[in-house]
Amino acid sequence: MSKTFTPADVAKHNTPDQGLYIIVDNSVYDVTNFVDEHPGGAKILKRVAGKDASKQFWKYHNDGVLKKYSPKLKIGDVKEGAKL
Repeated sequence: MSKTFTPADVAKHNTPDQGLYIIVDNSVYDVTNFVDEHPGGAKILKRVAGKDASKQFWKYHNDGVLKKYSPKLKIGDVKEGAKL
């Protein structure tokens, strides 16, 4: 079962100590342990941690990236109707 988050829940996870969560298209991803693997570098993920990163994500990625990493990184969804 998928966990449900509010944007405020995600916003609390914006440092490595608290965990690094991002939102892409209403799905929540924990990228804490992925920052060192990210081809664009850790700095980019740290900059969008705790936020809706959909616009930035789709600017540089395609569906294949989500299909590849969703099983490993997705931890839940944003509560419907809630926006950052």
